[in-house]
Amino acid sequence: MFKQKTVFSLEVFPPKKTSPTAAILPTLEQLQSINPDFISVTLGAGGTDHYNGTVSVADLIQNQLHIPAVAHVPGLYQTKQQVLDLLDKLSSINIENVLALRGDRIPDKQPAGDFNHANELVAFIKQNRPNFSIASACYPNCHTEAVDFVDDIGNLKRKVDAGVDHLITQLFFDNQAFYDFKEKTEIAGINVPIEAGIMPCTNRNQIARITQISGVPLPKKFRAIMDRYQDNKEAMRDAGIAFAVDQIIDLVSQGVDGIHLYSMNHAGIARQIWEETHSVIEA
Repeated sequence: MFKQKTVFSLEVFPPKKTSPTAAILPTLEQLQSINPDFISVTLGAGGTDHYNGTVSVADLIQNQLHIPAVAHVPGLYQTKQQVLDLLDKLSSINIENVLALRGDRIPDKQPAGDFNHANELVAFIKQNRPNFSIASACYPNCHTEAVDFVDDIGNLKRKVDAGVDHLITQLFFDNQAFYDFKEKTEIAGINVPIEAGIMPCTNRNQIARITQISGVPLPKKFRAIMDRYQDNKEAMRDAGIAFAVDQIIDLVSQGVDGIHLYSMNHAGIARQIWEETHSVIEA
């Protein structure tokens, strides 16, 4: 797919465990009209916490909407057998793509011990279920647990060498950080396609939460937008969308392999961004 076009994909998360899977269907149907190249479905860092929800949503995407589904597989709190069970369940519903992650650490919860790093999970999947295409994550602003970029790129190279087919970046707000990161990966001999992860930030609380969790810095341009419009809900929404559109147009014009939109299940926002960028992405 990456050899043929600039890929455009989306991420969604399953409904809460107290809600039926069908609750997400109207959102997915709206996203279907965008005709994304694939949709990824998150799985809680705890692994089995949202197992059924993730599989059910991925099933809807793959087999009812006929869009390739990519299921997240975090390894830190899953045993080898649990990972195999999940992969076999995915295979049974014709899903061939996974996003292999270490997963976030959960305070006061002991890891399972089988996969302490993502490269171990990637190698395990590649060896035991080679029918899967494996995507994984990378960090233009450097992983928060890495000593420095040399350490981070070294870890990424080990992960890719273990069998990663393509990478999706964590969200970022400064395109130059992505370009600098891309140059580092090329120097390190990392040659798989890298999709740029873009998250439209449309309200103040969302931005504060994201930056606190991810450690991703806000560029001066975005801070100015937030300072001016954070108390005006409609203006902040429009400004956040415009910022994401500007990011995407710049990235595509510079030859990015793909755009992965973190939709946060906001189909209307995703559609608006697609409508304003699809002519550029498809050119």
